[in-house]
Amino acid sequence: MVNNFFEQMQRTELFAGMTEEEAERMLSCFGAQTAAYPRGSYILREGETGGRLGVLLDGRALIIQEDFWGNRSLLSALEPGELFAETFACVPGSALSVSVAAKEACTVLFLDMERVFTMCPSCCRGHAQLVRSLLQELAMKNLRLNERLTHLGKRTTKDKLLSYLSARARQHGKREFDIPFTRQQLADYLCVDRSGLSVELGKMKREGILDFHKNHVVLRQAEE
Repeated sequence: MVNNFFEQMQRTELFAGMTEEEAERMLSCFGAQTAAYPRGSYILREGETGGRLGVLLDGRALIIQEDFWGNRSLLSALEPGELFAETFACVPGSALSVSVAAKEACTVLFLDMERVFTMCPSCCRGHAQLVRSLLQELAMKNLRLNERLTHLGKRTTKDKLLSYLSARARQHGKREFDIPFTRQQLADYLCVDRSGLSVELGKMKREGILDFHKNHVVLRQAEE
């Protein structure tokens, strides 16, 4: 398994700095499995149980929530190297309240959390590294959740957009960046109407607040 995916694994926080031999031992210890998913397919569905932690090795995925009538709400986007389903995997028997869908063709590594929580006889350093990475990931996702709540707490579509774009600029450390969403996905993420969002983006562009092309955005200063 490692021979096929070691380069991708090294790009994740989980396997950073590991040799191929160490990674192989870690995967065996955690009962690792890989799976490929075509674009548009479900990686995990709401209501599933299983106690598996997912690591996106390549491709991109979306975490979504659907109501009884099939209306979809976008919660976040996943990039290569990111973990998902870790919260549910840490609680035995808990069912997923979200779904994970492949935005494009994906390769996913799954780890058995029961094995993660049971220290192996060899006391491999993989256990300590995984727990540390898992805690960091949970803390980071808590920050992202609080950030999204800040966006959603704004009263108007324009204010929500400004809050979101300001946060992206801070994350990138510059005023020019890409948004990981399509227009519809951004509307779903901010819980606003797509047409209203497009109207506000057009207004802000005419007012000189920003410029954009597809998902590439440049924020402008007033004097510009």
